[in-house]
Formats: sequence, C-alpha cells, structure tokens
Amino acid sequence: MNSIYHFFQSLLLKKKYFKTVEKLSGFPFDENMLSCRNRGIFPDLAIRLNSDKKIFTGGELIELKDSKSYRVSSFNSTIPSRSKNIEKIIHSNTSSILKQMEAAGDDVYSQKQRDVYYLIRGKKGDKIKVCLVSGSFFETIGIDELISESFIQLLNERLSESGENISHEQKQLLSSILSQQDNFRKVRSVDRASVKLRFRIMTEVKAEGNILNSNKYPEISDNSINFLVPFYDDKQRINIYKKLKDVFSPNTFEQLKIFDIKHPFNGKFIVFQADI
Repeated sequence: MNSIYHFFQSLLLKKKYFKTVEKLSGFPFDENMLSCRNRGIFPDLAIRLNSDKKIFTGGELIELKDSKSYRVSSFNSTIPSRSKNIEKIIHSNTSSILKQMEAAGDDVYSQKQRDVYYLIRGKKGDKIKVCLVSGSFFETIGIDELISESFIQLLNERLSESGENISHEQKQLLSSILSQQDNFRKVRSVDRASVKLRFRIMTEVKAEGNILNSNKYPEISDNSINFLVPFYDDKQRINIYKKLKDVFSPNTFEQLKIFDIKHPFNGKFIVFQADI
C-alpha cells in the first residue's frame, strides 16, 4: 500500500539521515514506494497509485525544498499548489514522467487530480526542522488570482505615477489574459530579434507561509520531523488521525506528538511530530 501517510512512515524510519545528507535529494527514499523521481522538473518524487483506492489512493506528488536557514527556499517556475492535474505535468507521450510512472505499473490517467506535498528541510547551525506539508499551506488563494492580481498591482503602480487608475474593464481583461501560468512557459519569438524570450515566475513565501518560522509557528520545534495535513471539521480530522494510526504500529504511533496549528489564511492543520 502506498500513500503520503506511508511515505511519512518511511521517512521516520530513516530520520537520522536528515541530519547527515548534504542535499535533500540524497536522502535514501523508499524507491519501491515511488513511481517517478526527477531532477530539475516538477515533481521531484511521485508516489505509486494503488489499485484498491478504498482507503488510500496514492499518487501524491512531492517537491523537495532544502534551505540553509529557517526560511523555505523559493519556488522556481512552479507556483506551489494544493493539487495539480497530471495532464498539466505530462505534456507528451514521450514524457520521462509518463514513462517512469508506466514502468512502475501506474494507470497514470486513472487519477488525474493529484494532491501535492512539499518535503521541506531547514537548517540553523546544528539544528534542523523537517516538514512534510500539504500544498494548501502555500496556496491560500487560487494561482490564477495570484498571478493576475500581481500584474494588476504592477500596472496600478505605474498608472498612479501619472495620476491614473486602472478601470474595471481593463482589470477584467488583464485578469483573463495574464492569469494562466502556462502562458509564461512558452518561448516568445519576436521578428528581427536574435534572441527568444521566456518569462519565469518565482514564488517566495511570506512569514505567514514559512512553516520553519519559529515566531509564527513555535510548535514546529528544532530537531523535529513534522507531517501537516489540513482539515476543515472534526470529522475530517478524525479520519486523518485514523488513517495515520492504521499505518503505524501502536508503539511508534504513541511516540508521536499530535496537535493542531492554525494558518492565518487557510484554517487548521493537524500536525504529527517526532524528534530527530
């Protein structure tokens, strides 16, 4: 059985390596649990799908974020999100991601929408924090809205210099044109130009989205590994709790610290924490 819950269990079994591996990509992940592994493209890791999806579907996508401070490193090109459509990631039948997943035995398109998680490691001297966290911790508004509102801010700043304001109609037009992230991946070729242009979006976390920030999230202690899952009511919290309890042995589960934290923009997360 494969899932993000089983993946967290596998991390705990080898948690000592978080202190010793130079790069997070060098961590000895359980390869039998993975359907693909990449460098330089999203996702860094993907969990195999389960044929029996009654309890665990599997298929989660994971990006690795390594930092030499208690600040989540920037997201290059791919804006963090709670979930992604696999068709947005696999662009052709020759995709290396598709080939890896099929070789692992996945019926790739049987589950198009995939949950996204981020495995984050931060260092501060000889102390570290490790968090496996749902992408909803970072996607507190829709990606389309984030992009379009950012460009509208830029235009408002320039227009204000001349005493003008952007109209409602102009705002709607810009939102429809500039909101799609895929538009920025395309290479633009201009007549008579000897170079091509491709825009690149980089995303940096605010203090409210920095799970490593000791002032904002003091519950995430030094030298700990944490698994954070969002919940929206007591029933959902209980279900998450039961799933993890089913994965772990009773002795190991009892060693976990379990508590809730509140994201200022996106509700509550249940946290399962262990010392490293």
